[in-house]
Amino acid sequence: MARTPAPGTRRRILSAAAKLFSENGVRAVGMQQVIEETGVGKSLLYREFASKDELVAAWIRQSDEEWWEHARKVTQPHAGDPARQIIALMEFFYESVSAPDFRGCIYFNTSSEFRDPAHPGRVEAKLHLEKLRIWMRDLGATAGADDPESMADALMLVIGGMLANGEVLGASGPARMAVATAEAIIRQYCPDYVRSAAA
Repeated sequence: MARTPAPGTRRRILSAAAKLFSENGVRAVGMQQVIEETGVGKSLLYREFASKDELVAAWIRQSDEEWWEHARKVTQPHAGDPARQIIALMEFFYESVSAPDFRGCIYFNTSSEFRDPAHPGRVEAKLHLEKLRIWMRDLGATAGADDPESMADALMLVIGGMLANGEVLGASGPARMAVATAEAIIRQYCPDYVRSAAA
């Protein structure tokens, strides 16, 4: 008779995989390591996740859900002030970069590890970054940006640069300029909004 997975087994596997993938990179981690980390049997692991690719995709999806929950928490206090919400988000990114265990952005890291556009992990990572870009565009439009698409792209470059530089050079390197650079971008694209907010 097939063994019934204990409640929370899937969550425990994802938690272990998240730790291993974040610390070592996705390619460096084998399914046997996940088995050893969780203590579950091989058959049970593969019952929950038919392949490593499926596990990677599930990890990215879970991380995406958790990220958006945090992003909503840091921006909610500034509801009605989209420019300030953008800055709050940039501050949130910088806090992440400043954490002692920061090892880079899992979405960019996973994309760089898997060059195949169809790889499930890369697909999920791209979806996360596309959603973030759309959010930046929508916030910019609400703030009165004259070109919200370009504003979103400029902000995405700041975010990517902050995360990449922060991972290599630390929070005291070029990443420290990210929030101020985002503020300059907002002033460039939303001059009327910024003037009225400062009045």
